[in-house]
Order: sequence, then structure tokens, then C-alpha cells
Amino acid sequence: MYCLQCLLPVLLIPKPTNPALMETHVMFIVLYLVGFFLERKPCTICSVVFLTAVSLICYSGVGNCIFWGNCEGHQCENG
Repeated sequence: MYCLQCLLPVLLIPKPTNPALMETHVMFIVLYLVGFFLERKPCTICSVVFLTAVSLICYSGVGNCIFWGNCEGHQCENG
């Protein structure tokens, strides 16, 4: 479970309130996770625990997911 201590702080990174910065935030999170999985090669248990936590957070409520923004009643556009 040592590898899980580098994955869990990713869930605590706050999302930007500005919709224009959301794409940069998502790109950072995805690139960090890809780099982490390629470099550190976490064990299967840590990977399953992390992916379960991400899926539970993403599907627990609107706007909770780390991969997309909170669009309440309007489209999130950069313009």
C-alpha cells in the first residue's frame, strides 16, 4: 500500500473555479496519472483502490469529479 500514498493526494487537488482553466487542470491530472503508472508501476491492489475511489467520487454527485467541471444549468465554455 506504499504506492497509494502518492495517488491519494491527486484526489485532494482543488478544481479551478474558472472554466477556462479546467482543460489545463484535466490535462495535468491525466498526465500525472499516466506518468505515475508508467514510472512507479503501482501494485494491483493500489490501482484498484484508487480507481474505485475515483469512480465513487465521480458518480456520487454533480461537479465532484476531478476530470470535468461543475456546469449548473449552462454550458461550460471558454468564451
